[in-house]
Amino acid sequence: MRRRWGILTAMLILVAGLALATGSASASAGTMSIRPGGPIHLVSSSAAGNASAHGIGHATATSTNWSGYAATTGTYTSVSASWTEPTGTCSGSAKYSSFWVGLDGYNSSSVEQTGSEVDCSGSTPVYYAWYEMYPAASVSYSNTVRPGDHFNASVTYTGSNHFSLVISDTTRGWSHTHTGTLANAPRSSAEVIVEAPCCTSSGGILPLANFGTVNITGSLANGAALGNAGGVTEITMVNNSGQAKDSVSALSGGENFSARWLRAN
Repeated sequence: MRRRWGILTAMLILVAGLALATGSASASAGTMSIRPGGPIHLVSSSAAGNASAHGIGHATATSTNWSGYAATTGTYTSVSASWTEPTGTCSGSAKYSSFWVGLDGYNSSSVEQTGSEVDCSGSTPVYYAWYEMYPAASVSYSNTVRPGDHFNASVTYTGSNHFSLVISDTTRGWSHTHTGTLANAPRSSAEVIVEAPCCTSSGGILPLANFGTVNITGSLANGAALGNAGGVTEITMVNNSGQAKDSVSALSGGENFSARWLRAN
């Protein structure tokens, strides 16, 4: 998913020498081009019936940029969840972490999504919220976001290629609804995701910011518990050596889980 450059001034120093243009979804530092965005970068997957790390016989997958849970074998018209914005621990180089709900992106090249962020500008954590209709560029909201804020978010297909993307910070009392159009979106997955954004010019995943632990509740797809929505897949985020970058808990009650940061790369 494409990160929101140019919305927050603090992000201007994420990478030394980074050249930013207002409204642009890409930037460059020397010869490196940072181009966040896109669907899951799938490493491997197993069919339902194989036990996951939690001993549950649903499908599993590993990815270099996603972790969490996705319903992947039906047609989905809505997805929603709630979470508390975690506290970023930052030092050294720029790092990035996203928390979002969305339709598509697991089996397709489009994603309709909205969520929040904690990125690291050196030792400074930067918090904000956004929406995206990938492959179009993402858009950041200018509203204040702080650790501990409670978010509700949903993506709903309303017919005739139209989607409604809603995110609310109930702690700060603001809410945004974006109505977007995306033709031929298959709506073949519904997901609740922690993400290490993509990409460098070589296609590499950006370092995952230390978000500590994020707790996600009320994960629904098509109005039912995500775990009961058909073909649920547990996704583990791994680095290029196959080491987990965060630890995802079991999907309690089909709706609730947590993710705990382990490493940036």
